[in-house]
Amino acid sequence: MDIDLIDPARFAAGHPHAQYDWLRANAPVHWHAEPNGPGFWAVTGYDEVYEVDRDFQTYSSQPTIMLDDPPPGPSPFGDYQMMLMMDPPQHTAFRRLIREEFLPVPTMERVPRMQALARQIVDKVIARGRCDFVADIAGEMPSYVIAELMGLPLDDGRELYKLTEIIHTSPSALPEGASAQAVMKMFEYGMGIIAEKRARPADDLATKLLNAEVDGRKLADMEFLLFFLLLVDAGGDTTRNLLASGLISLIANPDQLAWLKADLPARLPAAREELLRYTSPVVYMRRTATRDAALGGQAIKAGQKVVMFFGAANRDAAHFAEPHALRLDRTPNEHMAFGNGPHVCLGQHLARIEIDAVLTEVLTRMDDLALAAPPVWLQSNFIAGPTQLEVTFRPGAALG
Repeated sequence: MDIDLIDPARFAAGHPHAQYDWLRANAPVHWHAEPNGPGFWAVTGYDEVYEVDRDFQTYSSQPTIMLDDPPPGPSPFGDYQMMLMMDPPQHTAFRRLIREEFLPVPTMERVPRMQALARQIVDKVIARGRCDFVADIAGEMPSYVIAELMGLPLDDGRELYKLTEIIHTSPSALPEGASAQAVMKMFEYGMGIIAEKRARPADDLATKLLNAEVDGRKLADMEFLLFFLLLVDAGGDTTRNLLASGLISLIANPDQLAWLKADLPARLPAAREELLRYTSPVVYMRRTATRDAALGGQAIKAGQKVVMFFGAANRDAAHFAEPHALRLDRTPNEHMAFGNGPHVCLGQHLARIEIDAVLTEVLTRMDDLALAAPPVWLQSNFIAGPTQLEVTFRPGAALG
């Protein structure tokens, strides 16, 4: 088997499941060479991914959760790091700053608003009978939600979402420096938020972050900007790509789609979890070994990269019967689409209500859904999902 989990072309239509299958069967912890790096351990077995994600003392998020090491020399962020690149207890302290916003109870209070937004989003396209599902629907919801959370105009959320797509695209598929320019544009916008919220504080997450304290001090501007980048970036990834990839999966499995629509309110929770398992929007997260360790029969050396492939773990036959089948009634379904351990996705409860709101509107109002053209996938080995998804459906009326 020709194993290459680096080249974005191998992810041109989603996860490379043939490679994952071979690795799980033959080397669930596999040494993977890098053309411009020291190599890394590719972890594809469910049990091994679970172990790495939970053992932060052995497998650190520093210096980065990305495959490539930071470039040598001073960091453009100074002495500050994004929360994803921290380990407990520092990670725990920063996570606590926004944790209250994403707990199940306050999240459930947002359900009526999510439903209203989903209705508004579908209203915009329902009469046309055709749309780009990514740009017009899947990308709209998380863009609007993060904008509302941060106290920003909804249209600005849409523009910020476009920047995240650039950030997640493989640099080889972009003009030189495009990713860095997108980050700088995000920071420029963030500096405007700092000025606005300091001058006119409001009841929103941006104001709360600016007033929050860690270890008895308020956040530096760069710490706020890194938080802002994380919230915009991570706030859209799973929802947008699950909705788009999930729709492709539902159209490809009409029997499952019919089963779901036959009793949507009762069956949607299990179906949503199965779509998360089946599509696994986040491809990987990297850790770095802090000490020598044994994993999956392999000797891990201190300093080596250890990379968890969630889409592979979520198709492990040892944990999921018929792992390559979409079974919307699958229970139990202990997938790792949101990770696990101290770095489990903070926004998972919010993502679930966004997903439910959009799928309810789409599946009850957009009948006869069909692909109008092959999906155009994001050129990335980090995020799995289409950037363009032209669909047709029976035109309907806006609900207002």
